[in-house]
Amino acid sequence: MFRNAHVTHMKRTSHIIRSQTTRHVQSYLNGTSILNIARKVNYPPSMMARLIIENVAVPPTKPSTINGARNSNSGTNLKKFITEAIRHPEKTLGCSSSSISPEYLFSENKGSGAQNNERENHDSLIRLSRLSLEVRGAVDSDPMYGPQHDKIRHNIGIEYELHLEQLLHSMDIPFETEEDLRVRGTAKTPDILLSSPVGIRTRKKKPEPLPDLDDNVEENAPQQLRSDGGFDDDEYEWKIICWIDSKALFGDIDTHTNSVLPQVETYVHRFGPGLVIYWFGHAPLTRLGDGHGDVQILDDLPDLFLMPTGEFRGRGGRALLNDC
Repeated sequence: MFRNAHVTHMKRTSHIIRSQTTRHVQSYLNGTSILNIARKVNYPPSMMARLIIENVAVPPTKPSTINGARNSNSGTNLKKFITEAIRHPEKTLGCSSSSISPEYLFSENKGSGAQNNERENHDSLIRLSRLSLEVRGAVDSDPMYGPQHDKIRHNIGIEYELHLEQLLHSMDIPFETEEDLRVRGTAKTPDILLSSPVGIRTRKKKPEPLPDLDDNVEENAPQQLRSDGGFDDDEYEWKIICWIDSKALFGDIDTHTNSVLPQVETYVHRFGPGLVIYWFGHAPLTRLGDGHGDVQILDDLPDLFLMPTGEFRGRGGRALLNDC
């Protein structure tokens, strides 16, 4: 949730930081470390490192031109160079003479990075550039962005996808994974495509009530059976789903509206209605778009599925429809 709030802050302030690029670059050239520049303006260190690289470093080869016009791939090549520099600064930026623009080479003798590179590499034949050392320091000190954080988020996402697959296997729900679909050449695939449409019991979407100190009912509370073994139709309704997408994050309004919903609506167009699981919770359902009722939102996998045969399958085993 904290990261989502920070991303929103970044979107609102990033243009201000970039409008002051000349000042930040000059500060770096005068000897201020990338980390200190980032701290002064409350900007992620790895993002500030990217900004400095964009303006101080040069790719190994200059963009080619055709009939005096810049190659259309030059922008893509520059982005790849910057990404590689963030991931492997020592390899990409280590040699100052080939990685730093000639007019900025004087900055290599400025700041603490110039003083530390000899000590850091006293056993090495190669003297790493100040820029490479400072980029490494900025990336390693960034708790929110950068390659290491991206890798952690990626691994958490895979962990929850595997958890989802294990739960479905335990319920004997047939499905195909995203990898299975890609092997078949299917584009824009959800994490799980169910082998047949199934029904899930969801809490009805109601207008957001006024605050009530005595109201502790959660939106996604476990479904409660009546004393006669059925469900309360005033609280729940059946929804058909054809796919499930796993999100190992908190579903805030901005992330859901601008990122997740446009993505999963493509699944609706291709496969039909489906389910999004925000494993770390989500904003009130009344404030989250549901694709005109085709996208269900939960914070866990439902305990019960209704199969096309009229059979219930869930964590408690199997049962026939007329037994419930």
